[in-house]
Amino acid sequence: MGRLEGKIAIVTGGADGIGHAISEAMSREGAHVFVSDINDAKGAAFVEYLRGAGRQADYVHCDVAEDRDIAALIATAVDKTGRLDILVNNAAIAIGGMPVYEMTDEQWHRLIAVNLTSVFRGCKYALPHMIRQKHGSIVNMASAQGHIGLDGWTAYAGAKGAVMAMTRQMAVEFGPHNVRINSISPGTINTPMNEQVIADLGQHVARAWVKMHPIGRIGNPEEVAEAAVYLASDAAGFTTGIDLRVDGGLCVTPRFVPDLV
Repeated sequence: MGRLEGKIAIVTGGADGIGHAISEAMSREGAHVFVSDINDAKGAAFVEYLRGAGRQADYVHCDVAEDRDIAALIATAVDKTGRLDILVNNAAIAIGGMPVYEMTDEQWHRLIAVNLTSVFRGCKYALPHMIRQKHGSIVNMASAQGHIGLDGWTAYAGAKGAVMAMTRQMAVEFGPHNVRINSISPGTINTPMNEQVIADLGQHVARAWVKMHPIGRIGNPEEVAEAAVYLASDAAGFTTGIDLRVDGGLCVTPRFVPDLV
């Protein structure tokens, strides 16, 4: 029996990257996973792959910047299964690599909508069901960038720091209902989003990322997925309000950043 046998899970941004790995890991552990994304072709194909492997999965289109999409995503899972055990607020975008005074209001509001407001909305719509059940686990995706500084990423760091603060607050507020809420702070992970950052800023960024991690490499999405499975599972039944750093030691390094120029 898997660690999430019989659980109903929602993963936002599940078509690729960390969300893809989390969705696959949770389905492998026995959860019925509702994969959501804005890339419908990739998301639907992924769900077909999961079903072909004998797992329970559904694809639901969801632009996490849209309130109605998040509401509909939660409603779809609950209407189909009658419950919601796990929510992973994973979807995010990377806008940065510039001084804060060069960032436009449009870029700021877009980043906050996707990386922060979506977490608020996901929790807003999921919590009433979990409170009713007297059981639930929410995993919010934060970032090592919410712990440490890196030139050019003020807005991203601000959003991820706020995700951690919200996570702690909600853990206190909803713990009495047996709802656990935790966050994960990945270091640099080999994802399409980070590949795009390298494409935009240059290969020197990739070299710097490796040197910034004491473990000597960047991480794999599957390593973050294992942390998410643990936090969602009953094995973490006495764990709430934490931020689990899956960062290859990034957050404990001296703030020397090599090869950024």
